[in-house]
Amino acid sequence: MKDSYSIFARYYDKLTENINYQDLAEYFNTLIKKFNGKEKGILLDLACGTGNISEKMSQLGYDVIGIDNSEGMLNCAIEKKIENNLNIQYIYQDMRKIDMFGTVDTTICVLDSINHLDNLEDISKVFSRVSLFSEPNGLFIFDVNTKYKHQEVLANNVFIFETDEVYCVWSNSYQDETDEVNIDLEFFERDGDRDIYIRYSESFSEKAYDIADLDKTLMNNNFEVLAHYDGFSLNSPNYKSERIVFVSRKVK
Repeated sequence: MKDSYSIFARYYDKLTENINYQDLAEYFNTLIKKFNGKEKGILLDLACGTGNISEKMSQLGYDVIGIDNSEGMLNCAIEKKIENNLNIQYIYQDMRKIDMFGTVDTTICVLDSINHLDNLEDISKVFSRVSLFSEPNGLFIFDVNTKYKHQEVLANNVFIFETDEVYCVWSNSYQDETDEVNIDLEFFERDGDRDIYIRYSESFSEKAYDIADLDKTLMNNNFEVLAHYDGFSLNSPNYKSERIVFVSRKVK
């Protein structure tokens, strides 16, 4: 996992305007209450990106810590928290090597960040560190993109995003034998002074994992699996679920 988001970070918020972060924060708040987590406690936003969920959870009353491995993303997050006068602590760390001064009541990891880990060994490292820094009975909630989404939605498709500042071509390449999608981004950034476009390229990948394997990895790292949900809902997953939310609790 390397920082593959230096250019993407500048335009991430513009290119993800379709995501309702307020609704997402309220959804996670609902899960915390439903499973008797600590409301308005200390919350770790793992792979926090530009801080959109961190900010919304902070506004709901949580004491938020955000961790990410992208300096570009964190720089955007810090700029926004200063602008919005929010008390959020951001830390530049690899989520496989989380190291904090104390424990948290709830950890969330949002928008398929777990899929960016290369293998179950890396996932186990993340779960182990989350477990280490979780309070007894602390909740760990995360989502993953499914194999169905990789095969049928992301697949080998190409997506186009365009704003006044940038034109982005998002190309996917699906590897059936590994359930992995390789993603290539081509950014054409407008230089208004010279009336030209400057091209930048970035690449990363997502790997899909079996629910049973993730459940086993959670249990091996001292978590009890409480629920699986279809997307950001309270419905049970089905064979066409594109995203699954996992809710787990740190065993005493």
